Amino acid sequence: MQWANALSTRPSLEAAISEVVETVHRQMPEPASIALVFISSAFTSEFSRLMPLLQEKLNTRVLIGCGGGGIIGMVSGETPEEFEDQAALSLTLARLPGIQVNAFYIDTEELPDLDGPPDPWVELVGVSPERHPHLILLGDPMSPGLNDLLQGLDFAYPHSLKVGGLASSSPVNQGSSLFYNYELYSEGIVGLALSGNIAVETIVAQGCRPIGSIYQITKAERNIVLELQEEEASGFQGGKTGVPLEILRETVANLSEEDRELAQDSLFVGVATDSFKTELEPEDFLIRNLLGIDPRIGALAIAERVRIAQRIQFHLRDALASQEELRTLLERYQQQLDQHTGGKLFLSSSCPSKVGALMFTCLGRGEQLYDEPNVDSGLFQRYFPSIPLSGFFCQGEIGPVGGNTFLHGYTSVFAIFYQP
Repeated sequence: MQWANALSTRPSLEAAISEVVETVHRQMPEPASIALVFISSAFTSEFSRLMPLLQEKLNTRVLIGCGGGGIIGMVSGETPEEFEDQAALSLTLARLPGIQVNAFYIDTEELPDLDGPPDPWVELVGVSPERHPHLILLGDPMSPGLNDLLQGLDFAYPHSLKVGGLASSSPVNQGSSLFYNYELYSEGIVGLALSGNIAVETIVAQGCRPIGSIYQITKAERNIVLELQEEEASGFQGGKTGVPLEILRETVANLSEEDRELAQDSLFVGVATDSFKTELEPEDFLIRNLLGIDPRIGALAIAERVRIAQRIQFHLRDALASQEELRTLLERYQQQLDQHTGGKLFLSSSCPSKVGALMFTCLGRGEQLYDEPNVDSGLFQRYFPSIPLSGFFCQGEIGPVGGNTFLHGYTSVFAIFYQP
């Protein structure tokens, strides 16, 4: 199994294509099983020319890709970099011996019934769930039914990982496109199903830190939280119960002055995905926007359907929290791998050989958040310096939290591919 990536920042589409194709073919002369292409929205007016030009130079039959407001790839084959709001083209080729590859396109306007059997969802992908395929998904953000699609795929493929992102455009160059087997699409979902001797590990960094106590929802309707009970050391029984708005005000009042200012426009709600887990970790919370407040009854509306007995915790998002969370997740993942491989992850032939990674990050991260480039990709390289990394800035990121797949915002999702 081999993985090669190249990125070009040449302003000419023809020159950029020639550069990335020549570079990846030098890295990997053998025929590739799949190709992944991400192109910046600086080339929006030339998206229709990309597929014919690539088809002339590539002999790879299976290809998916999309446009992005920013592009991530390996510069000079050594260092991953993030290029935002400028011309950039990233090409990844992977040679996958012994792995079944299936590309698919899904029209999200004609999805199966969520209350029906899993068979119609399996037909969309074209791979039996018994093969436990891992799915890479790229979608158009304006297409309907994206959340229903993820829910349906989880239902049909409960043991499969799903990662990806929604195509994006920069504020200057509007427009997003999807690429599927050298054809251009303007809506829906394109994807790859990889099954066989392949494993995928995911890291989902949602960029937030918790504040205040954990609360259990005691009254709710759809996405409206009406009453909360505070969790104490011995559990919820006997904990203080109150209306959400008053609890939020008290939580914010106990923050530092800096955090109180941050809460004015960077306040989120974390919804625990496991109602029965005793000790919750930060990654056990699905981070969602706080949509609104009803001051009459003190209710909170959040961007996620909730139910009674679920636990929530308020969160803040800033550059420092985003860096620290990603650093913690990468460090923990590296330690777990070292425990299995005796600390010889890249040296021992008996351990998993990490060969490639994809990064799907939000348009709201990058320099807009950190005031400097290459923070997330640089952190990844610090812990995994020999893994080629590619990806793009998304208008929504797809990744698992607590065993289910969600569409995220302000998130960086990493997928690391290897053969056991």
